[in-house]
Amino acid sequence: MSVVFVLIIIGILVASVFLFAFIWAVRNGQFDDSYTPSVRILFDDPVSSKENQSDLTEDKSQKKQSIKS
Repeated sequence: MSVVFVLIIIGILVASVFLFAFIWAVRNGQFDDSYTPSVRILFDDPVSSKENQSDLTEDKSQKKQSIKS
């Protein structure tokens, strides 16, 4: 029975060390994303609803013309 208490204490100590290491890493910026902001300009902008609707109607008319020919 005393072994269970020793294992519980060791488990709590190990968990505390990992919690401390995680908090330290977050505060020191280890999880900050420095790559994505530099390539964000390369991503396409989301299409607005007006542009999206006009693109859809153009695509449908082009498909109809290609099917007819």
